[in-house]
Amino acid sequence: MKRSSLAIFLAAMALGLSACGAPAANSTANNTNSNSSAAKPAAAAPTADALMALDKQFGDAWAKGDAKFFEENLSDKFVEFSSGHRVNKAELVKMIAETKCDVKSQSGAEPQMSRIDDNTYVLSYKSTVEGTCTGKDGKSMKIPSPTQAASVFVRDGEKWKPVFHGENLIMAAPASETSAVPPTEKKAEPKAAEPKKDEPKKDEAKKTDSSTANTAAPAEASKGDANTEALGKLHSSGWEAFRNKDAKWFESNTTKDLSFVDPAGGWHSGQAAVIKIWTVDMKCEGITKTSFTDAFASAVSPTVEILTGKGEADGSCDGQKNGPLYNVAFYTKEGEAWKLAFMFEALPEKGA
Repeated sequence: MKRSSLAIFLAAMALGLSACGAPAANSTANNTNSNSSAAKPAAAAPTADALMALDKQFGDAWAKGDAKFFEENLSDKFVEFSSGHRVNKAELVKMIAETKCDVKSQSGAEPQMSRIDDNTYVLSYKSTVEGTCTGKDGKSMKIPSPTQAASVFVRDGEKWKPVFHGENLIMAAPASETSAVPPTEKKAEPKAAEPKKDEPKKDEAKKTDSSTANTAAPAEASKGDANTEALGKLHSSGWEAFRNKDAKWFESNTTKDLSFVDPAGGWHSGQAAVIKIWTVDMKCEGITKTSFTDAFASAVSPTVEILTGKGEADGSCDGQKNGPLYNVAFYTKEGEAWKLAFMFEALPEKGA
């Protein structure tokens, strides 16, 4: 696949360092029945330390190229997304088997955990790795480090397994202390907004042109599950809210535990704090049009969906020209409404 280089190394490394996935099918069933499954989920929430402990096991398996370990422990609904390319469990397992790595050392620090729902949690931490990997093409490359890693775990019986993993290089602090993305990534700046959440938001809610964003989402309905069109439209509305600095919209369409990883490797959590970044801290100018395309949703459970796609806006944020941002947004259903609970945005992979 096209992403079988840097992105794949990052994906394999990340998964290896962060714990592994749970069969979405199983967790889905568990999450679906709020009666039978709900009992288990409500039983006990995981701890950041417990999830980090799982990480070490996967880190060792990754370093050894133990694809079987991932095959047996990753979620059947696992998704990795980079520069517009979705990678599923089978593809990732194959890549791990074909990629040879020489890992001198690896560590995870500063773990943070955020809730998506009772059966789904986000673990984010700083990953530091020293080593190189060689792909099928025979080319060796240094493993990018340090990165801000994020893994989403779902409950599967008595176990917690990951259904998503992503990593962004940690960049230098932005010139503006309130900026979510450093000047060099300013392109990602909109991205930072995107997390605003509803994915679209990430790219400045781009919703500047609700007509543009809303028309793009429906077009994506041909891919993904039955919720793709609705979530694509919601995400697009988030972009518009970002453009309009509409804090009230975000308060109504995101969860209290909202969190996101920005393109520059920053971790942000707490609804109020995240909304402040999107509507107050980020200084944007000249945004007249936005778009959210390639929407694709897949279910983790009846009440949790993973939406991926590309957000883009014109204008600039924090002094940097805006550009495309790739989003992975986790939506959870509260009553009859879908709300953004976690967002991971990344810049296009160089050369992709």
